[in-house]
Amino acid sequence: MKKIEAIIRKSKYRVVRDALHEVGVNFFSYWDVTGLGNEQEGHVYRGVSYSTSDIQRRYLSIVVNDDFADITIKTLLDSAGTGEVGDGKIFVSDVLETYRIRTGEKGASTLK
Repeated sequence: MKKIEAIIRKSKYRVVRDALHEVGVNFFSYWDVTGLGNEQEGHVYRGVSYSTSDIQRRYLSIVVNDDFADITIKTLLDSAGTGEVGDGKIFVSDVLETYRIRTGEKGASTLK
């Protein structure tokens, strides 16, 4: 099993969510997060300078079976990208085991 973590633009969340549902990823967790980006410039609005280094993003945590990881990653890349700096990142790691709390069941069947 793989854990796929993605940090995406908040403005792309609905598109990403719908694209994930279309390919069969129907369960994931998400959080609103703030991060620091590489952009060092600020923006001035009505004479007041605002920092753009603190970036509002959405963090997705998705666990899928190994055979479903590639389609999930491709879906994220296709739906979250704008081609501009700040589109986000995807991190993939191995999951050793999962358990369904209600039944005590373990393994890949807990993801269904």
